[in-house]
Amino acid sequence: MINVVASIHVKEGKVSRFLGIFKDNVPNVLKEEGCIDYVPTVDAPTGLPPQELQENRVVILEKWESIDALKAHMKTPHMLAYREKVKDLIEKMSLNVLQEA
Repeated sequence: MINVVASIHVKEGKVSRFLGIFKDNVPNVLKEEGCIDYVPTVDAPTGLPPQELQENRVVILEKWESIDALKAHMKTPHMLAYREKVKDLIEKMSLNVLQEA
């Protein structure tokens, strides 16, 4: 199993719009072969140190059966359409692909 953490820094004031577009695509992704889980998350204020809140960051938590399934996901028509819709809402993003240690 592969775990993915995608950190997306959204432009100021655009998080709600981004999340709307993202959530509209979630059912498509969950239908993909090899997708186990695909969830958008935002910071939960806890007051716990050393937490650093970032109100314009959306973190996507994903689980895939394999790297091949993840690679296929990146090429699907719905993901290509999603990326086109959000490209002007995103400042930067990073991707961590993790396997069990």
